[in-house]
Amino acid sequence: MGMSRETLTKYLTEAFPDAEITLTDLAGDDNHWQAEIVSAQFAGVPRVRQHQMVYDALKGEMGGVLHALALKTRAPA
Repeated sequence: MGMSRETLTKYLTEAFPDAEITLTDLAGDDNHWQAEIVSAQFAGVPRVRQHQMVYDALKGEMGGVLHALALKTRAPA
């Protein structure tokens, strides 16, 4: 199983159209990703809520189709 870069990018860009998104496939298996997301939507939002926003963008696929996602989120400087 796993989630392709294209699918993950689609989910994230739909939720965060203004974002700068960098994806790294940590294990080469489409199942362990790192996402760095810089979005104005994160301004003034606590980190835990930022990560919840990302999980919401994945529409229930986290923990099922997608096994692991390391997150780095922040608002633009």
